[in-house]
Amino acid sequence: MHFHDNYPEYEKMAIHGEEEGKKARRVLWNVFWLMLIVTILELIVGFIAPEKGWTGTLGLKIFFITFTLVKAGGIVLYFMHLKHERTFFKYTILVPYSVFILYTVFILIVEGNYSMNPQYRNKVDKVYFDQQEKLKAHSNHENSEH
Repeated sequence: MHFHDNYPEYEKMAIHGEEEGKKARRVLWNVFWLMLIVTILELIVGFIAPEKGWTGTLGLKIFFITFTLVKAGGIVLYFMHLKHERTFFKYTILVPYSVFILYTVFILIVEGNYSMNPQYRNKVDKVYFDQQEKLKAHSNHENSEH
């Protein structure tokens, strides 16, 4: 195999032989196919969720968050080569990322319910809800004139 770049002796510069290269490429292809299957599964569930009345359910949220984390983990570990780094460096990258993800999940699940609860509705974003009421009133006024 010949490479057409500025490194004519690329094969000699590689740390591994052809057999190790084949194994590495096989792992990357396996990760690719796994991510493709996960993505297709997410799309299928996303298309059938409204028909089944699953939209907005906690189980559906957990499903999508979990599968998104699986795909993100595969990308970070294999395609960004974090799997082969030293443990300290892995934790330096993964701990802040994990904290951010957990905080996002907390906001979506716990804090996100405030806007749906009438008790907190006017405290969350009063301007937004006032605008919505004005738009509804204006829309109802126009419909009654016609």
